[in-house]
Amino acid sequence: MQHIARRTAGFTAAFAAIALIAVGCGDDSKTPSVGDLTASAKSAVSSATDSAKSAVDSATASAGASGSEGASGAEGSGAEGSGAAGSGAAGAEGAGGTTQINTPSGEVTVAGGVLDKYKSVGADTGTLGLPTGPEQTDNKGGKYQEFDGGIIYAGANTPAHIVWGEIRKAWEADGGANGQLGAPLTDEHPIANGLQSDFENGNITYINGQTAVVPK
Repeated sequence: MQHIARRTAGFTAAFAAIALIAVGCGDDSKTPSVGDLTASAKSAVSSATDSAKSAVDSATASAGASGSEGASGAEGSGAEGSGAAGSGAAGAEGAGGTTQINTPSGEVTVAGGVLDKYKSVGADTGTLGLPTGPEQTDNKGGKYQEFDGGIIYAGANTPAHIVWGEIRKAWEADGGANGQLGAPLTDEHPIANGLQSDFENGNITYINGQTAVVPK
């Protein structure tokens, strides 16, 4: 804007000088009076000033429009960022989802709460290893899926938990989720001298190499 102002002032002075010269070089046969020269000069200066003001206003409007476009561009960029965040949020809401695991017998689908639990222990690179078959539903509405290293069971009203090793053997021998203990409520966890898994109606312990089914 300072450059525009300087140029405008220069143009104004130039216009005024040209106006004075033009007045002075008029018809020699008609020598103008001092008053006529003064009036003509004032008119020329006024006209030059108006032209300069118009140029400044035009330049200002152009600069403002350019600034507005820049601001709009920044908002557009921000909106795209918001969209990316929205996508992330959507991804979070879709927790569980579905995935395909390649096994020697072909692709096997792992989904929902079973998939969440499977991922929490390293999925196919973890202790459970590869799925040995598809997810199944029992007569109590529970969903379960077997893996090389154990089973993941999600009851109709309970979240998914892992049952494996000697405790799994004892649970299945007792009828599994359809037996007296029902669905698992915890993963296997350490206790004094051994391990334990809790179920709806009791627990199974593994202490000093021996399993014990303990109903409530």
